[in-house]
Amino acid sequence: MNDEQNQFYTSISKYYSEIFPYQPMQLEFVKNEAGDLAGKQILDIGCATGELAFQLAHEKVKVTAIDLNENLLAQATGRSGFGSAVIEKHELEFALPVFQIGNMLELETDFHDEQFDVVLCFGNTLVHLPSIDLMRQMLKGVFTVLKTNGRFLMQILNYDYILNEKITNLPVIDTDNICFIRKYVIDENSPLIRFQTQLEIKKEEHTLTNETILFALTSADLSDLLKNTGFKEIELFSNFKREPFGGKHLPLVLSALK
Repeated sequence: MNDEQNQFYTSISKYYSEIFPYQPMQLEFVKNEAGDLAGKQILDIGCATGELAFQLAHEKVKVTAIDLNENLLAQATGRSGFGSAVIEKHELEFALPVFQIGNMLELETDFHDEQFDVVLCFGNTLVHLPSIDLMRQMLKGVFTVLKTNGRFLMQILNYDYILNEKITNLPVIDTDNICFIRKYVIDENSPLIRFQTQLEIKKEEHTLTNETILFALTSADLSDLLKNTGFKEIELFSNFKREPFGGKHLPLVLSALK
């Protein structure tokens, strides 16, 4: 994440959970792909405000959750008062997630080889890296920290559809408190696209505007990257319900085996 991207997430951090609320199907997808979660170690890359990490912890999973944005992590560590309250371990039925600053390009430095049973990377996180080479580096790190027969689960947007159909407007997110408008500026000569956002905070009559650069990664390039890294049993889906990939849908969800 570069400085502009970090500033973008800092600016919307206070409203992040309202813009991107927890999706129960994410947990169901993880359980379906990874099997019995109890006692397993999971790395959540790009954990944001930590909703999924806490849901996984309730499944008696040992969760390590990383993000580069300190404002998002501050909300994660303070969720449900856990960050500020003094809680004895015996009072909890589950171990709290471990939240920490972490760079997805430094997994091999920050963690042990074959440390995790499952690695997650949801929320269109991967495409914040601006090149195929950096994505290759990230996936190599994931492969290294995964145990043999461990699962890598990821979600980005379906850039096949976005590029082919020249999608420039993503669905508006509108609640009682905020209105979040998202637009893509596509350059036909470059895989880099400009992600422009406008966040209206209704009660404050205040609007935040931002632009960050994303890499429009196609499903073919993604599959090649995974195969060349050593992953197998690569499956692509159109959503967390595991419906078939392909066609006019925004999500791309994948599961791959080490």
